[in-house]
Amino acid sequence: MMSRVVFFTLSFCLLVSICAAQIRLNKLVLEAKEKYQILGSDIIVVDTLVMNDSSSIILNSSKMDNFIHAKIASFGYGCAIYGYGESGALGKKGESGATQSAPCRNGAPGKNASAGERGKDAINLSLYLTIMKINGSLIINLNGGDGGKGGSGGRGGDGGSGTRVCQAGDGGSGGNGADGGDGGNAGAFSISCKQCPNLHLLMGEKLIVKNYGGFGGVGGDAGAGGQAGLGPLRDGKNGQRGIEGKHATQGKAGLLTLNGN
Repeated sequence: MMSRVVFFTLSFCLLVSICAAQIRLNKLVLEAKEKYQILGSDIIVVDTLVMNDSSSIILNSSKMDNFIHAKIASFGYGCAIYGYGESGALGKKGESGATQSAPCRNGAPGKNASAGERGKDAINLSLYLTIMKINGSLIINLNGGDGGKGGSGGRGGDGGSGTRVCQAGDGGSGGNGADGGDGGNAGAFSISCKQCPNLHLLMGEKLIVKNYGGFGGVGGDAGAGGQAGLGPLRDGKNGQRGIEGKHATQGKAGLLTLNGN
């Protein structure tokens, strides 16, 4: 008897935990241009989902995988579900080197830049539907975020002028440009529909899936060398230009899975 009570208690707690982890609705109707953001859960279960023209659902970005279950789903024109990754931050530019006001001294070198931030990965989305009606179009955007551009190197400082007793200073070398950030990976999209027309025939016109990897960030420009100082004994030398930052790689494209009758 005791073991039965313990088993029932554990089963009840598990059931409550599962229910609390998902959003359960009888009907969700989004008016034209309305936005609905999934918060607090990565699973939404609804009997009837209606998305009117230009309405959108924003997936929970704190969860890697999101799931939408609906018995009946109806979509108007220009509807969208967004789970794309954000673009990475730009790299910071290097500081310029100090120009010498004192005679016969070399300009200070420019500082190196900081790298661009990697683009954020997109969210994986799984749609489980029984009946789907697309009167207009549904866009699924799970593109990876673009990598941030690398910062530009700082300019070298100019050399000081020469005198009759000392030669002019050289210009400081330019700082190096930083590498761009890699593009974020796209999210995977899968749809399972029990009573739907051929899903492959809907692709590209009524059902538009965007799950491309984010573009890699462009490398930062090299910092210019400082100008040479001029003098009666000898002019200084111009500073060397820094090194260009490298372009980053594109993120991986997401998988696409279509399951229907």
